[in-house]
Amino acid sequence: MSKTTRREFIRRTGIGVAGLTALNLPLPARAATRTGRAETIPAHRAMDVPGVHAYPMEHSIAAGDTFELCVSASVPYSMTICRLGLNVDDPSGDTVLADLGGQNATPQPIHPGSYVHIAKGLRGALKAFSVECWVRPWDITKLQGVVSQEDKDSSEGFALGIGKDGYVGFYLGDGVSPDEAVVHRTKTGVVTRNKWNHLTATWDGKRKRVYVNGEEVAAWDFVGTLKPGTHPLRLGAMAQGGVVQHFLEGDISMPVIYSRALIAEQVKQRFESKGLTGARGRDVLGCWLLREEQGERVADASGNGRHGRIINHATWMIGGPSFKAAVERFGNYDPKQDAERGHGLRFASDDLYDCRWAVTHRWKVPSDARSGIYVARMKFTFDGKERLYHCTFLVRRAPRRRKAPILFVCATNTWRAYNGTPFAITPPELKQVWGTGGYGPDRGLPSYCLYRSHAAGQGTYQLGLRMPWPAAGPYVRYGGATDYSHLMRADRFPQTWLEEQGYDYDLISDVDWHRDPSQLRGYKVLMIVGHNEYWSLPMYRGAEKFMRDGGNLLVLSGNTLGWRVSFNDDCTIMECRKVDSPGDQVPKSRRGEAWHSQDGLRGGPARECGMAGYRVIALDIIGWNNQSNPKNFGPYVVENDAHFLFNTPEKSGLKNGDKFGWGGEGKFPMANGHEVDIRPSTFSALQVEPSPEGGVVPQDPPGITRIANGILPWKEGGQAMDYFFRVIKPKTDQGGEMIYWERPDGGRVFNAGAIGSGWALHADPKWAAVVRNVLHHFGVRR
Repeated sequence: MSKTTRREFIRRTGIGVAGLTALNLPLPARAATRTGRAETIPAHRAMDVPGVHAYPMEHSIAAGDTFELCVSASVPYSMTICRLGLNVDDPSGDTVLADLGGQNATPQPIHPGSYVHIAKGLRGALKAFSVECWVRPWDITKLQGVVSQEDKDSSEGFALGIGKDGYVGFYLGDGVSPDEAVVHRTKTGVVTRNKWNHLTATWDGKRKRVYVNGEEVAAWDFVGTLKPGTHPLRLGAMAQGGVVQHFLEGDISMPVIYSRALIAEQVKQRFESKGLTGARGRDVLGCWLLREEQGERVADASGNGRHGRIINHATWMIGGPSFKAAVERFGNYDPKQDAERGHGLRFASDDLYDCRWAVTHRWKVPSDARSGIYVARMKFTFDGKERLYHCTFLVRRAPRRRKAPILFVCATNTWRAYNGTPFAITPPELKQVWGTGGYGPDRGLPSYCLYRSHAAGQGTYQLGLRMPWPAAGPYVRYGGATDYSHLMRADRFPQTWLEEQGYDYDLISDVDWHRDPSQLRGYKVLMIVGHNEYWSLPMYRGAEKFMRDGGNLLVLSGNTLGWRVSFNDDCTIMECRKVDSPGDQVPKSRRGEAWHSQDGLRGGPARECGMAGYRVIALDIIGWNNQSNPKNFGPYVVENDAHFLFNTPEKSGLKNGDKFGWGGEGKFPMANGHEVDIRPSTFSALQVEPSPEGGVVPQDPPGITRIANGILPWKEGGQAMDYFFRVIKPKTDQGGEMIYWERPDGGRVFNAGAIGSGWALHADPKWAAVVRNVLHHFGVRR
């Protein structure tokens, strides 16, 4: 169909672009750009991503809205859109809502690497020049730009960079000589990895000099004129062939450019100021204080209007050279009150938070579509093997549809947190075992998550939502021998159980909850399932208010409320600064970096950020098992068989000492795994060492009743911790605690305290009876 024919078809039929897509007709070229997105970036190193990869513009949409999907495919594929059915592990039972048929290959590259782009560069010939910048490199194995206005294929511009084994490079373009003829390099070893280095390069019209930490380390003759050319300025990168590359793996602070040559004494003074004092004077061409600490704009304090734009986000709130980052864990540190914190900005060559792919498919979700978990399912052949790729998205109830009694929350923040290899090649097997850091080799593509650092070692402090998230696939496992899952598949078990039992529910994502905590109002039960580990402050406060207003919480999750996260305004970046607990990305020596850039508040374990789990759900995490060891799981043991949840309205038949929440002796599924939660009083009983200075194990809130105790055989593996995340060796098989809590402040809580609790619902009718009793007492009927 030609472009003219397509446009005429749209005009006559009124079907529009979404209709053309659903009919498997090509999109008009002008429709291939994303709705409401005009963002472009300067020419940037591109990387191909072989295979089929996709992400939704929004991973949760309301019935009646339009689903927008961005696909990059190096091979042809066919696609259907499905609502996942009742059989968790069999795609043949899914409901196909749209069959888009065969699709041509539509490869779309990615452009990773963060830096600051400053469109207003220097103009006109210069007869003297200086550039200074503090830099803390994470890698010294390759050429990296620090401050530059050049293209390595041009004879104009300037550049201050670092290179292999810690040399400093200083380039001034004379408009005649090729780059390599006039770039000068110091000896190696003058720049130290993972330490702040103050670099200054000066030129007085005759001689170039480089200083490191206030001391001259090299000098060369250069007579003539500096011609800056028409290139843009860049902080943290260089260009070659008109394309930005040579990205800095490191942190910068207080970059300044001058139209004069600083003398040795002035260089010394600038070094001794530790990046806390900006440069002033008519000869200051640009000075970037980096005080913003959030957002993409970097202001020029020189008055010359050389303001910058951060490309690919970078990382704020890291402090500067003067910052004593090893702040007290339980102190009252406040970044805003720290006069010596300074400011810095961290770059990484693999920073990528939005692929910026064009929308390739649009599908209008039926207005009467049932809330649930959906996928765009793509079938393709790669390396001679047929494969299925799933791009998960959620459908919420239509806004005008009456609320169901149950609001079911999918743990999408956790799905994202474990998405370590967004560009992994989909394995041919339907059953896939993903590790904590992802699946398969990284292939040189961005591969980091909240459990895996950036390629050069920078801790992961944030993740983008406009990225493929194959870790959220419906068939992803976490334990091979046990068939255990903790991400999307873990949520599927309680979700399908609700449907099989005839319960009506609405489904939302963590981000939906974060965006609008007030939407909890009107539901009888808030159901938290799977591995709901990552909570924002609005989520926490929303749960508190929901229960104060008389709401009920049903928790079939473990390590619930483990870490604090925050989001940017449009919820496309999730920030989490993990410190003082296993899996941390912020080393204790830099604990001061734990404060978020999005809201300026303390990050880390939720219980240390004013979001203690015991106040809302009664429990906090004790540890995890070995997910692949069948002997390292266990059931629950009844402790209070007279409790009404075992008897009313259904008789569960369970008696004190009975085991439940499993498939039977030695059979899976088993509820107690892989992460489990306990009460504060149980932490106190298990603690061996004295509490750290300033740390206190809280008391149990009044009204909590433990009705069953979980079994987790610690001798078989895993790691148990006290309340302060110090490793302990429990003398008992203490697993997750099953509690019922009538909160004095309002609301009721049932918490099973284990990720595997929802997994076992289908296998154990007695356990299922207990959960039906919980829902009954929370006012929900089938």
